[in-house]
Amino acid sequence: MNALASFTPIIQASYFIAAGLFILGLKAMSSPVTARGGIVWAGVGMLLATLATFLTLGLHNIGLMLVAIAVGTVLAWWSGKTVKMTDMPQMIAIYNGMGGGAAAAIAAVEFVRYAHGEAHTPLVASLAALGALIGAVSFSGSCVAYAKLQGLMKKTFRLPAQNSVNILLSLATVGLGIAVVVGQPANLTLVLAFFVLALLLGAIITLPIGGADMPVVISLFNAFTGLAVGLEGFVLGNPALMIAGVVVGAAGTLLTQLMAKAMNRPISNIMFVPINAGGEGEGEAVTGSMRALSALDAAAVMRYAQKVIIVPGYGMAVAHAQHKVWEMASLLEEAGVEVKFAIHPVAGRMPGHMNVLLAEAGVPYEKIFDLEEINAEFGTADVALVIGANDVVNPAARTNKSSPIYGMPILNADFAQNVIVVKRGQGTGYSGIENALFYGENTRMLYGNAQPVVGEVIQHIKAMG
Repeated sequence: MNALASFTPIIQASYFIAAGLFILGLKAMSSPVTARGGIVWAGVGMLLATLATFLTLGLHNIGLMLVAIAVGTVLAWWSGKTVKMTDMPQMIAIYNGMGGGAAAAIAAVEFVRYAHGEAHTPLVASLAALGALIGAVSFSGSCVAYAKLQGLMKKTFRLPAQNSVNILLSLATVGLGIAVVVGQPANLTLVLAFFVLALLLGAIITLPIGGADMPVVISLFNAFTGLAVGLEGFVLGNPALMIAGVVVGAAGTLLTQLMAKAMNRPISNIMFVPINAGGEGEGEAVTGSMRALSALDAAAVMRYAQKVIIVPGYGMAVAHAQHKVWEMASLLEEAGVEVKFAIHPVAGRMPGHMNVLLAEAGVPYEKIFDLEEINAEFGTADVALVIGANDVVNPAARTNKSSPIYGMPILNADFAQNVIVVKRGQGTGYSGIENALFYGENTRMLYGNAQPVVGEVIQHIKAMG
């Protein structure tokens, strides 16, 4: 008997332990306090599963595997060390895509084996095809999301009869998948056509989706990747892939549902009736004018307030202003002002984006509140300071039935006695929807890049003693 066969119990035990570490790590990542430890636990689990795989009986191409691991490790380490916080959403998108692409590649290898006469059961072939479809859609869709977030693709593209094209392409892809499954042996031409259509489907679905919906789309593709990995785990008989894929898929699905609920839009609307970016939003025109104030006036209003609620958005991330914002908040607290931070579930361009930025700046977790926790307090706040946020504070979501964001729960910044909005100019936000908050009677605009503007406010607060 091959000596490696004696390692089978060790391999299975290692996979079981790795799966447990994945679950523990994912659980820990649900809280900012324990997230760092959760990443470490999950990383240890992945390392253990990888090492156990090398003990598998009949393993081939070990040299190529080692090269791939080495290249991937170097690229991941380098990108993780050099990525800017503002670029984190696109990194998450492309990492999601790589996972889906890997799952699709596993299925492709299995179908090539089937084409060369290796026997397969209809169930295993069906799981391989389903995992390939989901993984390929996640891969190409995530690549499009990356291109949009990175600025490589500056416009949305919507085909005539887009939804009909999506449905017909989906049906054709599924039909080819069925043909591949029932073929004995598998037909490589059909396999190739199946993957081409699956990749095209992911791209076509994602192309019309704009910035307002992008956080939900990234989360959805994360769920797709987990599901694809879990299915290919069944195909390979690998329990670590099965459990990890199912856990990631379930977590991604729950997060996607929570975010869609936070936007008051069903996932079907996000995928098939997207809110576009680039000034293509709809809704009634906002009347009135924006009124500006100086950094000195903003400093005075906040310095002599009793309660200030800060609403960060993607503009704060772009300006790298989170450290300055926390410095300003600390000065206000030293002066006896109560300061809190309000986070909308879809603020920024990925789930938890603002939480990560504020944590990086050293903002204590107990000062950061979700929408449900903080919304009732805006009515008691002297100042709501909005820094680079748009749709998540737009009152049109409550009142304007023609607005694409109507019905979306928002932060009630307009209920504060005074609203100060830090904004680079008078243009619309990333989704292209005009914000009625900016024209409110209690709102004043503080124009400029967030970092130098907040820095100027800090100097005035210091001068006030």
